[in-house]
Amino acid sequence: MSGLFLETSADIGPILRLRLAGFVRSLRDSGYKVGLAETRDASRLLCSRMLQRPGSLKAAFRSLFCGRLSDWQRFDDIFDAYWIGKGVKSGVKVTGTSTRKGMKTIRELIDASGNRQETIAGDVERLPGEEDEASDDAPFGRREGASIAENLGKMDFRHLSDPEAVKQAHELAERLARAMRIRLTRRDRQKRKGRKLDLRRTIRRSITHGGVPIDLVRKGPREKQLRLVILLDASGSMNNYTGVFTRFVHGLLDSFREAEAFLFHTRLVHVSSALSERDAGRALDRMGLMAQGIGGGTKIGVALADFNRWHAARVVHSRTCVLILSDGYDTGTPEALGDEMARLRRRCRRIVWLNPLLGWQGYEPTAGGMAAALPHVDFFAPAHNLASLEALEPYLARL
Repeated sequence: MSGLFLETSADIGPILRLRLAGFVRSLRDSGYKVGLAETRDASRLLCSRMLQRPGSLKAAFRSLFCGRLSDWQRFDDIFDAYWIGKGVKSGVKVTGTSTRKGMKTIRELIDASGNRQETIAGDVERLPGEEDEASDDAPFGRREGASIAENLGKMDFRHLSDPEAVKQAHELAERLARAMRIRLTRRDRQKRKGRKLDLRRTIRRSITHGGVPIDLVRKGPREKQLRLVILLDASGSMNNYTGVFTRFVHGLLDSFREAEAFLFHTRLVHVSSALSERDAGRALDRMGLMAQGIGGGTKIGVALADFNRWHAARVVHSRTCVLILSDGYDTGTPEALGDEMARLRRRCRRIVWLNPLLGWQGYEPTAGGMAAALPHVDFFAPAHNLASLEALEPYLARL
């Protein structure tokens, strides 16, 4: 990253270059979309008198780096922690930022930026035990591994015990689902663009450009949009995963135009209306009231029989992908589950089964219910962490 600034901000000094590089890295670790253009503009702001006025610099950086409401709401805390040291305890390193004991604040950098001979080694005092943590590629001693978001992305949900980590995992799951749906919608629109030129609409649009056909409108056969039907296992054996899966499903339903969600344990419950609430907390409260008996046993075959009998004709068509989130433990007979899976397979386009146990080392889907369902499944994949949920997107994009 530091090499990026050698050409774009050579006149701000080595200290500010590295500090700005660390700030950009912190923003990216926090989910901000920061590219080369924004970084170049930020270096120009540091060359101006803006550095003498931290409040003005914060406002300028906020306008430059924040492209979403969520970015705007979190920016002040990130800026204050990194540049001013506000809210950071002495001697405690904060993941996602690089401010710690001994690192100069923005006020101290005002004088240091004029000294071209000062090295970064004299600028940072490392904490005990951090002597080998920093390198030329990571001048701020970034903690080994990744940021909080990246760590949670690779962590099995059953290992989440800290309430704050659980909350962050829920938020990341919902954010991931929304981002997936946005990208899938864009790809769907691009696929629907035909090869033939629609002259009438092209001429109409050219009026605003003085008759120049800048916007070419194409036409082609219209396809039905992909419909997603989600069946979420909420039995006791899924307790470690249900919370994150529910937030993931909420994010999908909030953004998918054609999607339905069902919860099952010993019985099947249609929860689309509850999860369509914009507020995630309110949606989960409504769903909890509707799904009495959550966390008990599971009868997948019985739940699928109810779905095929009462709901499938209404919510499933030839462009439907049925997504089942379950560990496959069924107290019913494997034959019944296999028969219902076969009926469902004849109705829909694809059946995707995400099993959290598949991410466990040494797991084999040999249990009676799972073994009976597998012949009718088109895509069988793990779902034990956020990374495995994200891996679902390329498959959905091909449908």
